[in-house]
Amino acid sequence: MNPASSGGSRRVLITGGAGFLGSHLCDRLLADGHDVLCVDNFYTSTRRNITHLLEHPNFELMRHDVTFPLYVEVDRIYNLACPASPIHYQRDPVQTTKTSVHGAINMLGLAKRTGARILQASTSEIYGDPELHPQPESYWGNVNPIGIRSCYDEGKRCAETLFFDYRRQHNLPIKVARIFNTYGPRMLPNDGRVVSNFIVQALEGRDITIYGDGSQTRSFCFVDDLVEGLIRLMESDEEVTGPVNLGNPGEFSIRKLAEKVVRLVDSGSTIVYEPLPQDDPTQRQPDIRHAREALGWEPKIPLDEGLPRTIDYFRDL
Repeated sequence: MNPASSGGSRRVLITGGAGFLGSHLCDRLLADGHDVLCVDNFYTSTRRNITHLLEHPNFELMRHDVTFPLYVEVDRIYNLACPASPIHYQRDPVQTTKTSVHGAINMLGLAKRTGARILQASTSEIYGDPELHPQPESYWGNVNPIGIRSCYDEGKRCAETLFFDYRRQHNLPIKVARIFNTYGPRMLPNDGRVVSNFIVQALEGRDITIYGDGSQTRSFCFVDDLVEGLIRLMESDEEVTGPVNLGNPGEFSIRKLAEKVVRLVDSGSTIVYEPLPQDDPTQRQPDIRHAREALGWEPKIPLDEGLPRTIDYFRDL
């Protein structure tokens, strides 16, 4: 049985629904027969991501900022709203924290009023620069609370606190997903993330910029796999609250990723090195044993399959 369809057709709210992850989630839930309300303020997203859905009879788009209350009737809430790349979330750090904290409060309030099940898109960044590798959900993290990345890292940590306090205080059915590096079509070309940066630079024949010596590692999950994990978590048994790590445990150094992109694009780009930004984590790899056991989920699409699909998207842009 399709885990997304196990409870029949639902009214689903996706905040940040026009973003990279959100638009793919809209696609999948509509394909599974649900009614989807996409809410976005278009601060970092683009209508291009959801233009193909505007005529769909079960799709509705609402321009709204989650830092303000929202009054709608829904069965499921995926709270994805928040700038997710350092360039974007550091542009207005106060607003980033408000989006995570006020947004969580408003969406939890909506879930409490409607009796909806709610999922928080948290992040691997709550682990900070980890001293434990790979990172299990039991690890409390190593986060700088006053650094330039803190607006995002601590905002997401506070949102998790709110979710579990609503669970304890109001018995609200919550789900918390800690999302690790995800890539795929509909990433913004200027979002500053490593995959989109390398692909755009290679396609334009510019130098590939690596920050640090390139030995730092990341784990890259293709967006289709991530969406499957989010849906499985949302529709899992109510006692499975999370946090659940969702990501690909395959670990790559940034240098190896750059070399792979140059080869796949067949680019003449040269790799150059710049200083590492403040608080940039040196390692990032999910321990996904909990996702395997509780959700029966693990990524299926390897980097060698997902990267060419992502490169093709950027070529078409």
